[in-house]
Amino acid sequence: MAKKSAVEKDKRRRKMVEQYAVRRAELKAIADDKDVPMEERFAARLKLAELPRNSSKVRVVNRCQVSGRPRGYYRKLKMSRIALRDLASSGQIPGMIKSSW
Repeated sequence: MAKKSAVEKDKRRRKMVEQYAVRRAELKAIADDKDVPMEERFAARLKLAELPRNSSKVRVVNRCQVSGRPRGYYRKLKMSRIALRDLASSGQIPGMIKSSW
């Protein structure tokens, strides 16, 4: 099990990303638009830099929904490889069986 503080920190980040998503998208659109004058683009970049760092989508970490583990994460299942194996071994994932050859 991952540290609770790390899991909670990631939840706060996800919440903040959602909160600032619209504002961040507007500022990025202005900053990347070549038709807008250079001063306005620069001002948009400065405003973007003033936003909280954790409001950036890049800072969100994919974590296992079962254990909170950040590594060995399957996006499709939203869980780590270890949690997936434990659930599959106990028969809690339908259609998944242990392979052997």
